[in-house]
Amino acid sequence: MPMNRCCWMVFLVFLLPGPAVFALQAAAAEYGGGPILFIKPVRAVIFEHRFHLGKKFTCESCHPEPFPQKAGAVEEQGDFTMAAFREGKYCGKCHDGKAAFSVETRCNWCHIGVQGHKHLEEYHLNLKKQASDR
Repeated sequence: MPMNRCCWMVFLVFLLPGPAVFALQAAAAEYGGGPILFIKPVRAVIFEHRFHLGKKFTCESCHPEPFPQKAGAVEEQGDFTMAAFREGKYCGKCHDGKAAFSVETRCNWCHIGVQGHKHLEEYHLNLKKQASDR
């Protein structure tokens, strides 16, 4: 089965070797930071600032509501769930099928799953190991 566009993006951003990775990460910093990986309540969901900013949205579209800028804060909310999204909270504020695709569709654009998360962990551990070898 061919990989969809999101899976390719994950592999390109996180699994490219050497300087290409750092160039992509530097470009991501221009958009308020690189990708955010949510691991609660499910593992794993990825959010890309660069796909959201500069289109219809600004930083103020999401910050400070519905997403605090403190890392991990939204994951600690008891209602950071798909049920809340369907009610128009968090991602569902825009992903309602009108402003952006519904949270009921394109699941694997955001949900990279346990296997994708393992690939990211291996990539980051490898980066740390390479840095300590220098």
